[in-house]
Amino acid sequence: MLQGFESRDGHSNQAEITRILPLKEFVDLMPLATPTAIDGWTNDLVSAKTRPSAKALAQDAILFTNHSRTPTLVGQSPVMRKLFSVIERVAPTDASVLITGATGTGKELAARAIHNMSPRCDAAFVDINCSAIPETLIEAELFGHQRGTFTGAHENRSGLFEKASGGTLFLDEVDALNLSAQAKLLRVLQERTVRRIGARANIAIDVRIISATNCDLAQAVASGRFRPDLYYRLRVLPLHLPELCTRSGDVSLLVEHFLRIKSERQGRPVPRFSSEAMKTLNEYPWPGNVRELENVIEYALALGNGEELGVDDLPLELIQSRGQAASDLRELLQAYMTDAVPLAEIEKRYILSVLQQFGGNQVRAAAALGIDRSKLYRRLRQYGVKAVKFLQEEELDGLQFRGTKTHVI
Repeated sequence: MLQGFESRDGHSNQAEITRILPLKEFVDLMPLATPTAIDGWTNDLVSAKTRPSAKALAQDAILFTNHSRTPTLVGQSPVMRKLFSVIERVAPTDASVLITGATGTGKELAARAIHNMSPRCDAAFVDINCSAIPETLIEAELFGHQRGTFTGAHENRSGLFEKASGGTLFLDEVDALNLSAQAKLLRVLQERTVRRIGARANIAIDVRIISATNCDLAQAVASGRFRPDLYYRLRVLPLHLPELCTRSGDVSLLVEHFLRIKSERQGRPVPRFSSEAMKTLNEYPWPGNVRELENVIEYALALGNGEELGVDDLPLELIQSRGQAASDLRELLQAYMTDAVPLAEIEKRYILSVLQQFGGNQVRAAAALGIDRSKLYRRLRQYGVKAVKFLQEEELDGLQFRGTKTHVI
């Protein structure tokens, strides 16, 4: 908590600054701060910004499939409502879909939702993680093989394309395919037939392809690691899944969702989080996205007892992250008031502090600051911070920054 400040007109401003504030809110706060008493940002503001109303939770909170009525994607934020709308329009078509998004955002859930809401919902949904299969076996796994084709091939075996015929084949981490497998995959998509390894005849197939990646495939094409013709075949309908830090209000909804389903599986009453624990959950930046949140709920259920789960039942990194946010804000407020640092310099320090808390990730930092990524990029150029793009970085997944002068992120 931040203490020891009051407004310049002598009125105390009681609040609670233990979370990352949007840039506008932070700048608006500056003129009000003089030494006596700020205890943060008002709970009313926190609840209005991060906690959805009961009515909002009831409306469009969960995307149900037409096939099983089982919830697959959960959310009520504007970005998720838009995603649900796109999925509903994409699902009835037969076009290939390329799903992009950071690790843990729910790309496979989106693929299953598309399948379950499509005319193919009664047929098979076959999924494969392309990075989990050795390069020497990926073609046999996808296309099948004839007996005696290679050592260990003791019988004829159909591949995943044949098994998914009439339904959907989901290629997760499609960027991991080698160039040879990419060429054969392209041929299958063009001719709608597959030939088993060692066979002479083609087998007609009827499969919808949904692929997913957490890297920049366009950059992979530019560097020669991915075939451009295959890229455009897969990317007929692009679909991007937002990171959890951009989904305003969805954390509370997801917490309730995971508490309920995991408690039911364990055969125990559904507990609740204390207000302090919920505040910590809402303020955490969630670099691992929904998958990380799900793991945190499972952790809390394993450690917690009784009807209420507290802050002590949460992993240490969540508690430390909250303390770091408060410490950074305290230092900035003190610099503004006691060192007469100009407001523009305070704003600069705050932006760089938030960027560092998100590991240099431009997308997440811009979302937390409540500004466009282009605006953040312009500010960083003004500050002498250079943008550098890293490929296949699951933990950072986006534009990172390194200092060209004295600012090193």
